[in-house]
Amino acid sequence: MKEVKLLGLWYSPFCHRVEWALKVKGVKFEFIEENLQNKSPLLLESNPIHKKIPVLIHNGKSICESMVIVEYIDETFEGPSILPKEPYDRAIARFWVKFFEDIGSAVGTSFFHKSEKAKEKVCEMLKILDNELKDKKFFVGNKFGFADIAANFLALWMGILEEATGIILVTKEKYPNIYAWRDEYINGNKEYLPSRDELLAFFKARFQAATTPPYSN
Repeated sequence: MKEVKLLGLWYSPFCHRVEWALKVKGVKFEFIEENLQNKSPLLLESNPIHKKIPVLIHNGKSICESMVIVEYIDETFEGPSILPKEPYDRAIARFWVKFFEDIGSAVGTSFFHKSEKAKEKVCEMLKILDNELKDKKFFVGNKFGFADIAANFLALWMGILEEATGIILVTKEKYPNIYAWRDEYINGNKEYLPSRDELLAFFKARFQAATTPPYSN
C-alpha cells in the first residue's frame, strides 16, 4: 500500500471531506492530528504558503486545500468515481463547490463575529440553495459525488453552529428544501460523518472563548 498521511483536525469539515474521499476509494491512511496553536514542523514544511490543514501527504509529496485534495484522490486511486465523468457536469460540480465555500465563509463571519451583514448574505445564498434543492437529492446528476462531499459543512456543521450559538438560520418554514435535504444527508451518510454530539460539545465550549473560526480549508 502506498504511504498516505492526512494532517488535520478531527472537528474540521474540510478534513472530513478528504477522509470521506479516502474512504470511498478504500485507501488506508494515517491521520495526524494537528494543533494550530503549535503547528508541527511537518505541517509547516508540507504547506509553507498557507500553513493550514488539511494536507495530504502521498509518497512524500504534499497536496493542500480540501477539494483540490479530493480531486487528486479521485484521479490517483482506484475505486468509485467522485467527480462526474462528463466535462459539463464537472464544471457544474466545481461551481457548486465554490458556492458552498462562499456560504461557509459568510456563515463563519455570522457566527463568530456576529455580523448582521454576513447573516443577510447567508440568507440570500440560502434562498438560492433552497430553490436548487427543490425536487433534487444530489447537486449534479443522480448520484452522490464531488459537490455533495463539499456540502458537508452546510449539512452537518452549520446546524451544530446554529445550536451552539443560538443563531438559527435554517428553519423548516423558511427553507423547507434545505431542511429536508440536511436530514436526509446526515441520515444517509453516517459512516462518513463524525459524531454530532462530540462536535456540538466541542463548539459549545469553543464559542465561550473563540472569536475566529476554528477550522481551515
